[in-house]
Amino acid sequence: MKFLVTILFSIGIFNTCKPVANNPNALTYLALGDSYTIGESEPQEQSFPYQLSARLNAAGKATNPPDIIAVTGWTTGDLIGAIKDRDLGSRKYDIVTLLIGVNNQYRGYSTDDYRQEFIDLLNTAISHAKGGKAGVFVLSIPDWGLTPFAGGRDRAQISKEIDQFNAINKQETEKAGVTYVDITPSSRLATTDIELIAGDGLHASGKMYSMWVNELLKVVKPK
Repeated sequence: MKFLVTILFSIGIFNTCKPVANNPNALTYLALGDSYTIGESEPQEQSFPYQLSARLNAAGKATNPPDIIAVTGWTTGDLIGAIKDRDLGSRKYDIVTLLIGVNNQYRGYSTDDYRQEFIDLLNTAISHAKGGKAGVFVLSIPDWGLTPFAGGRDRAQISKEIDQFNAINKQETEKAGVTYVDITPSSRLATTDIELIAGDGLHASGKMYSMWVNELLKVVKPK
């Protein structure tokens, strides 16, 4: 079991960090995160960044495929380092999403450190959004404690800790004047709908990602 946990939470898929070819006349999108951003265990097109891009295109909002900086297992510190390594320079995007923190919780990292690193990432996201704060959208951390993979663990404690980390990212997001999208409740529906979970028993399925996109579209399209 310990070996399996390491695989699911710690091994990266680094080709997701390559930039995509852009149509200069379409909207650009930068997605920052971890396994929930790359859509671990699901086809790439089922991940929420790719679904969001596709849904915007279908709605008549020409949008490029997302430029993704995310790897399974990343914590806030890992993401900070990866963004620096990518060296985005002064590049700016029409849309920037940020979803990070589950691995901080899983590894038992300090909530105080999470707050400081999340603030750093939030400011970085704002700096790379063409519209500044208006172009950034933060997603809450899903609750993996209610997945089949968490069987045998203290599910209530996991949910409690996820709520603590989410209280931090919500507070800092709202303090910065950035849009916050709470997708945690939908992740908890997995207790009654197993189709919301990917085949690995841990990560979100394309169906769940679609639910997240429904919430994102409510705030992204008007802006």
